[in-house]
Amino acid sequence: MSNVTTLKTAEIFKHYIIEDCQLLPDIKARFSEMGLVKGTKVKVIKKAPLGDPLEIMVRGYTLCIRATEAEHFIVRSLDE
Repeated sequence: MSNVTTLKTAEIFKHYIIEDCQLLPDIKARFSEMGLVKGTKVKVIKKAPLGDPLEIMVRGYTLCIRATEAEHFIVRSLDE
């Protein structure tokens, strides 16, 4: 069975596939322009000491996003 979680609670150094994004349309469009769309593979690189922000690898580049935004990305683990 696949493990479904949010990007905020995802483990460091693991690979995930974005399953869904539950942000408001204008914010969702901004992240879509950065490549964070359904079906995209992401890897959590590191988290700040208090968990915010997160650094992720997406489409060959690193990106830092806020934990409050990361909790709206539903992801599925590829490292099972």
